[in-house]
Amino acid sequence: MSLFKNHNGKAQPIKEKTIKLEKDLQKFTEDNLETIFNLKLVKSEFQLNNLRIDSLAYDLENKSFVIIEYKRDKSFSVIDQGYAYLALMLNNKADFILEYNENNLKPIDRQNVDWTQSRVLFLANSFTTYQQNAINFKDLPIELWEVRNYDGDLYSYQKINAQDNVETVKTITKNAAIQKVNKEIEVATVENHTQNKPQEIVDLFEELSEKILQIDPRASRKAAKDYIGFQINNYNFAGIRIRRNYINIDLPRCLAKKLKDPQKIVTDRKNAMKFYNQNIAEFNLKPEDDIDYAIMLIKQSYKKLLETKDL
Repeated sequence: MSLFKNHNGKAQPIKEKTIKLEKDLQKFTEDNLETIFNLKLVKSEFQLNNLRIDSLAYDLENKSFVIIEYKRDKSFSVIDQGYAYLALMLNNKADFILEYNENNLKPIDRQNVDWTQSRVLFLANSFTTYQQNAINFKDLPIELWEVRNYDGDLYSYQKINAQDNVETVKTITKNAAIQKVNKEIEVATVENHTQNKPQEIVDLFEELSEKILQIDPRASRKAAKDYIGFQINNYNFAGIRIRRNYINIDLPRCLAKKLKDPQKIVTDRKNAMKFYNQNIAEFNLKPEDDIDYAIMLIKQSYKKLLETKDL
């Protein structure tokens, strides 16, 4: 990706700088973890059973732990190291919860952690073709992120998406440790939410999805365990739950009474502040309903996100 600065009407290239030390990348990421990944830092340099985790984080939205590793050496195995960290977590759940509770004011217990959504993030300047091909599975709880540093203290974080993720990782290995992790962790996909649903509802979802993604070129969709999120910079501005006869749509950070809603179809999700620590409005969309009206409501949530997070 080439970046340019407008200098008196002339395109001035912004030069890329080498991130010389893993520590530099780690410190910048940890200091800005919520802004970049919408995660909460639990512990830097968390060590357990002869393994050291660079950054232990927590995903408040999905109630799950996230392990972040920073790499300069390209010789490591994505699969082997990723699953080693996940196995460490799943075999020592109490230690991870204890670490969280010792570093945060609001404690959590084992029952309130969704271990099925655990994942590992590898951050590096670049990855080899072999490493990129290693993530070509639809249910791999491992993500690769390329981080670039440019003149003017500019940083970019770009997720590497799998090119052909139709195969399940469960079919490629007989390793007992990996199989054990795979039994407990569930990587959500859009297909998980659309399967066994009436075609009319799936078509409605696809049309709605296309229109939502057109709201902002930065918008993306990401499947979670219970919903499909539409987000910018890892912050949701809409959440969709596909039912058999309708689609349920969440509007984060919104109160029904403050939305422009002449048809009065939006209500507030009960106990949202208690369970999600934010207001959430919601409404339902059926095949016979006006999809453009739904987009009008979603755009209000989108604008609220931009205002709240200064995106």
